[in-house]
Amino acid sequence: MQTPSNLFKQALKDKRPQIGLWMGLASDYSAEICALAGFDWLVIDGEHSPNNLSSIMAQLKTLAAYPGSHAVCRVPVGDTALIKQYLDLGAQNILVPMVDTPEQAAQLVQAMRYPQDDGQGGVRGMAGARASRWGHYTDYFQRANEEVCLLVQVESLDALKNLDAIAATPGVDGVFIGPADLSASMGHVGNAAHPDVQAAIADAIARILQAGKAPGILTPDRQLAAQYLQLGAVFVAVGLDTQILMRQTTDLAAHFKAEVTAIAPAKGATY
Repeated sequence: MQTPSNLFKQALKDKRPQIGLWMGLASDYSAEICALAGFDWLVIDGEHSPNNLSSIMAQLKTLAAYPGSHAVCRVPVGDTALIKQYLDLGAQNILVPMVDTPEQAAQLVQAMRYPQDDGQGGVRGMAGARASRWGHYTDYFQRANEEVCLLVQVESLDALKNLDAIAATPGVDGVFIGPADLSASMGHVGNAAHPDVQAAIADAIARILQAGKAPGILTPDRQLAAQYLQLGAVFVAVGLDTQILMRQTTDLAAHFKAEVTAIAPAKGATY
């Protein structure tokens, strides 16, 4: 058996738009429902969701049955040992929050890669784990470095200041703009739709593209999502499973119960 090519990474390289969904329910059961919906990529969130290594592995196994929906695993923090564990589970696409400097980005590139003499050798520890299907992928150790995909999140004023250098870091495949934390960093907590925040996002997308990398972002606002795609964003998450469940169940209850109030999404809000 041969190590499969990372089609999501190739799509980012080719700048082919990828429409995704955020998964925070920490369930392989709901992950299958999301995969059947037809999204190009699905985030298994380890930062703001009650996921652990076992639940992440269960969701990776479920999504593997639906190769059209690529798993992107978000680690809670850019820790080298934790990234190694996610990769050993079989995750190919890693999303790292709160990357503020090119030095952080370079450290993450090292964490993602085995120490090979290919110009991008790293510090990933060797193990015959699930990533190589316990050795059934006979070329895994030779191919892994080129098939893993590193996505870094810029979501602060410091990150914007260092964005050009972060995006230019060899081994960084995509740069994800975190609108909620960015708006908070800019003094507009809970208001990602603020004109200053939106101007910063548009500028960031342009700078990421200028560096030759794929820009990404999350918004459940359909009009904003279309606008970001038009600006050149490549991987765009257009909803969150937890939010969809909350809003739809509340709306249904409100239809039959006068004391329940449906929750309308705020324009431009992330959550």
